[in-house]
Amino acid sequence: MPLIVTIPDQDFWDEYKCEFVFVKGKTLKLEHSLVSISKWESKWNKAFLTKEEKTDEQMIDYIRCMTLTKDVDVDLYNYIPIDVIQQIKKYIEAPMTATWFNDEQSNGAKGKGNRETVTSELIYYWMIALNIPFECQRWHLNRLLTLIQVCNIKNTPPKKMSKREIFNRNRALNEARKRSLNTNG
Repeated sequence: MPLIVTIPDQDFWDEYKCEFVFVKGKTLKLEHSLVSISKWESKWNKAFLTKEEKTDEQMIDYIRCMTLTKDVDVDLYNYIPIDVIQQIKKYIEAPMTATWFNDEQSNGAKGKGNRETVTSELIYYWMIALNIPFECQRWHLNRLLTLIQVCNIKNTPPKKMSKREIFNRNRALNEARKRSLNTNG
C-alpha cells in the first residue's frame, strides 16, 4: 500500500543567490518496494538493505526512487519538511503484515551466521526460486520479505526432535497438566 504525503508550498532564503526562493508544494504517492530499492541500488551501486546509515543525499534520493507521482520538480525533494521525512521513515519500517515469527522460526529461516549481503537481485532470485509472482515486487518491501520467510519456513522439513528434547517437552506438558488438574500424578 503506497504512502501519500503532502509537501507544502514553502519560501526559502537561497544563500548562494541571496534571494528568496518559492517552492511549489505537491502531494506525493510513495512506495517502499523492491522496485524502489532496485532503482536506488542501480544509481548508488551499493546494497540498500544494510545497517550502514544513509547520508541525507542518499535518503532523499531513495524518496525520489519511491515516488510514483509523475512530473515532480527534483528541487522539491530538497525541501521535504522533517515531520514528513519522519512519516516516510515510519512507513519504511512498518511491518505491513500480521505475521510474526518466534525465535526458532526466524533463526531457522535466516540461517544462523548467514552474512550474505541482501541486494535487490538476491530478493528477485528468492522470488523466482520460491515461485512468487513478479507482481509482488510492488508490495511494501517488509511484506514481501515476510512472504519469502514464510515460504522458506513452509518449505523446510520439520526438525527432528532428539530423545532429550522429547523427554523435556513431555515432562513440561505433564507438569502443566498436573498443575491445571491439581493432582500429584
